[in-house]
Amino acid sequence: MVKQLDLPMHTYASQSSPGFSSALIVVMGVSGTGKSTLGTALAEALRMPFVEGDDLHPKANVEKMSSGQPLNDADREPWLELIRRTAIRKIEEQQQHQTEDSGCNRGVVISCSALKKYYRDILRGRQRQPDNPSNLLRSNDVEGAHLGPDIVVPTYFIFIDGTRELLMERMEKRPGHFMKASMLDSQINTLESPVGEEGVIVVSQYDSTHEQVRKVKEVLGRIAGFRSFG
Repeated sequence: MVKQLDLPMHTYASQSSPGFSSALIVVMGVSGTGKSTLGTALAEALRMPFVEGDDLHPKANVEKMSSGQPLNDADREPWLELIRRTAIRKIEEQQQHQTEDSGCNRGVVISCSALKKYYRDILRGRQRQPDNPSNLLRSNDVEGAHLGPDIVVPTYFIFIDGTRELLMERMEKRPGHFMKASMLDSQINTLESPVGEEGVIVVSQYDSTHEQVRKVKEVLGRIAGFRSFG
C-alpha cells in the first residue's frame, strides 16, 4: 500500500520495514535530468557502488539510439533484466565480504530511465509470464528476486522531475553522448509518471544535487534505516 509521508512537496515513498539486508536504488527520469550526477553523489553519501545503466546497453541499442531511433520494448527488456542481474550480483558480493557490524549500507545505486511502470516492475524483479512476455506476474512480494532463503532486495526509485525546456538545454550541452536531443520528446511522451507507486521518492530537477541527496537520505533513513556518511 502506498503511503504519502510528511515530507517536502514532491517527495513520496511507500512504507517499508526498516532493517532489510540490501536494496536496489534506481535513479530514474528522462535523458538530461541529471541521473548520473545524482546517482554518483547519492552512492557516495550511502557508501554504495554506483552503476551507470547506459553502460549496460548492448551495442545494438547504442547504435540504434545514436542514429536517432528510439528503443522499443523488445530492445529494452533484456537491458532492464541485465540491470537487475548486475545489481543482484553486486549485492551478493557485498553479502560475502561485509559483516553485520561493518557499518556499511548494503545495496547498489543504478541510473536508468525506467520510463514505464512495466520497465520499473522488471527492475523490481517481477517475473514475466512465459506465455505472454508483455505481462508480468503480480505478487505481494514487490521485492521479487531473492539472494538467498532469508535475503530479499527491496527496490526504490528516485524520480527526477523537470521541465522540457531545462532538459533540452542540458542535453544540447552533452557532447559525445549517444542520446540525441531530438529524441527527448519521444522519452517525455513515453514516460509514465511513477508518482504514487511503491517505493518512489520524487525530487525536483531545479534543486541542487546537494539538496536532492539530502531529501533522498532523509526519506531512506526514515523508511528503510539507511545510514548516511556525507
